[in-house]
Amino acid sequence: MGPRLSIVLGLLSGVLVASIGAVALFVLLPAAGPAASQSPSPPPTVAVTATATSSATASATASPSPATTPAASDSGSPATVFHIGEPAPSLSVPRVGGGRIDLAALHGKPVWVNFMQTTCPPCVDEFPLMNGFAARHDDDGLVVVAVDIREGEAVVAGFADSLSAVFPIGLDGDGAAQRAWGAYALPVHFWIDAEGIVRHGALGGVGSDIMAEGLRTILPGVEVTP
Repeated sequence: MGPRLSIVLGLLSGVLVASIGAVALFVLLPAAGPAASQSPSPPPTVAVTATATSSATASATASPSPATTPAASDSGSPATVFHIGEPAPSLSVPRVGGGRIDLAALHGKPVWVNFMQTTCPPCVDEFPLMNGFAARHDDDGLVVVAVDIREGEAVVAGFADSLSAVFPIGLDGDGAAQRAWGAYALPVHFWIDAEGIVRHGALGGVGSDIMAEGLRTILPGVEVTP
């Protein structure tokens, strides 16, 4: 084979290879384009954050905090905490101004016992309401008694005078009555019927509606309104 023929054949081979390469590129590029366009994009970060935040808020709302849990549930049912249906615990304490308050001596009368302290804001709010009930139901035999926990007589007497209390106040100087009654959350109320059985109880501060509810349980046949 002569030199010229070899050169011509080499050129033709080169053109043929180039043509095949061009055709192959043309065929493959369109297929690559759609494949690239179908690649999924990452999910939006904002949507994930919003979902996580909503779940946390719902969980916190559904779970009761210690602050909203009723105190009575810490040690049992309300009936257990307030001794409902049981004979009232004993109560015999010195009275502000002299004498004693003795629950046993009040047997045969409906009695409302309130444990309190002068530094307790709800106690201040409750005393005028208690005054009103005591005056309205005096003829029904109702006896209202407040028992101050661990404060001096002079302090309690001044407190009673400032609120014009019309019912007797006892002094639980050593906390013995508080322990016997389980009266650790103040103020706390107990309504005892004429037979000496606790019929109702409530943690303060309570309004006139709760007070009337308690009185109805120990004043049968008496119309009691808030």
